[in-house]
Amino acid sequence: MKYKGPSSADFLYGTRAIIEAIRAGKEFENIFMQRNLQNNLAREALTLIKKAGIPFSLVPVEKLNRITRKNHQGIVGFISRITYASIDHIITTAYESGQAPFILVLDRITDVRNFGAIARTAECAGMHGIVIASKGNAMITGDAVKTSAGALHHIPVCRHANLKKVITYLKENGLFVLACTEKSAKPIYEIDLNRPLAILLGAEEDGISQEYLKLSDDRGMIPVRGKIESLNVSVAAGIVVYEALRQRK
Repeated sequence: MKYKGPSSADFLYGTRAIIEAIRAGKEFENIFMQRNLQNNLAREALTLIKKAGIPFSLVPVEKLNRITRKNHQGIVGFISRITYASIDHIITTAYESGQAPFILVLDRITDVRNFGAIARTAECAGMHGIVIASKGNAMITGDAVKTSAGALHHIPVCRHANLKKVITYLKENGLFVLACTEKSAKPIYEIDLNRPLAILLGAEEDGISQEYLKLSDDRGMIPVRGKIESLNVSVAAGIVVYEALRQRK
């Protein structure tokens, strides 16, 4: 079944509506603003967006018209269905509970169904959290929550503007960063995963970004025997997460 994009329940439109939602502390996945808006209300909205650290893009009006034909006034905001957590909170909560942190870091997982399936696996495995970048990942809309079977209401998700800083922070706090990639010759089964652990997974098209691969402590691959060289990322996530869980038990 083809994904048709977010429903009308996933976004707000109109400058005043966006401004009041931000002031009320509403979480947004992204905000699209029409390029070259010059009115005072639009400038006020942009100032609030930047101050709140909400991801935003300046786009042509045609893009906004494809989202909604209603009077959007040059601005559409996609509402998040969750409240984001800080990476510090995720790690601290794990350590204070006497457990070794067990975290997923996702690099450019853009398919909402894959993201939802990964979140479902992570929650079922008792992972402590998921980390995503502010841009370049699937938005956490109603479809993402539905695909996760509600898991996104239970597992903390951290959204950060700079994954490089997050990975460095994880390492500084004692986590071993494993990059799961077919570019490695070492099977994941030969790597010690019974430790404070962050598993790094990358995009379907080109895998994990080189800058993140360089930061990882080790690289592991999932052996394949068929003619297709790699697994779907949500399937790969299930395999590596449950191998780590097997070792941890």
